[in-house]
Amino acid sequence: MSIRVLFLGEIVGRPGIQCVKEALRPLRTEKSIDLVIANGEGATGGFGIGRAHSMQLLKLGIDVITGGEKIYYKKDMVEFIAKNPSILRPANYPQQNPGRGVRFLTVNGQEVCVITILGNADFPRTHLSNAFSLAQLLVDKALEEGAIPLVQFHASPTAEKLSMGFMLDGKAAAVIGTHTKVLSADGRILKGGTAYITDNGRCGSQRSVGGFDPTTEIEKHILQIPVRSQECWDDLALVGVMVEISDEQKASSIEVVHIPVKNERT
Repeated sequence: MSIRVLFLGEIVGRPGIQCVKEALRPLRTEKSIDLVIANGEGATGGFGIGRAHSMQLLKLGIDVITGGEKIYYKKDMVEFIAKNPSILRPANYPQQNPGRGVRFLTVNGQEVCVITILGNADFPRTHLSNAFSLAQLLVDKALEEGAIPLVQFHASPTAEKLSMGFMLDGKAAAVIGTHTKVLSADGRILKGGTAYITDNGRCGSQRSVGGFDPTTEIEKHILQIPVRSQECWDDLALVGVMVEISDEQKASSIEVVHIPVKNERT
């Protein structure tokens, strides 16, 4: 039996949560989606994710929340992530860190393994183990256990993400890039049957700078004075990609999801 997996782009602040609240459940029903994976590390004001917002997103229909370099930005998540297997931090953080980077689930009678990894370039605050060596190890282990590997790669350079996609082609059913929060136009099925996209965008304001108010972000560039980014509520949409995995455990399709959402602040 085939499996439909929805990978939501990074959820940015209250506008992003509003998009999930309004659009996710109807979409799950309409498209018969079996599994929803979302990058949630920007859910709390765009910088990290707190315990309350993570619980809210799980109740709204997300099955697995992934994070990146901001996963530990909120103090209550440092403790909570160790207690909730549905919230993943990058697997290449030190082993003794709170939380986990891998989640095994049974979907439509088939074992699935969700893996999230942080890139090694352009993250000056983190110094993690090699993303590529670990990805190979974790994907091979998942295959040995009869699970379909789904990799979410939170990385900055396009070249790094493409390299990961081609390296895991034919092994992982999907390699989905996150972090830049801009939907890329290169979603495709690679030669070996792996669904790939460099970045699956963001949930929240589409007429913004990464989900934030443009005026504030422009001032930062001109004045070079640190000020807090402000959430933007213009042109809201639920954005991501949907991947269908065939009975042969290969990706058979990848399509962009872009659902406009009314601006109703909560």
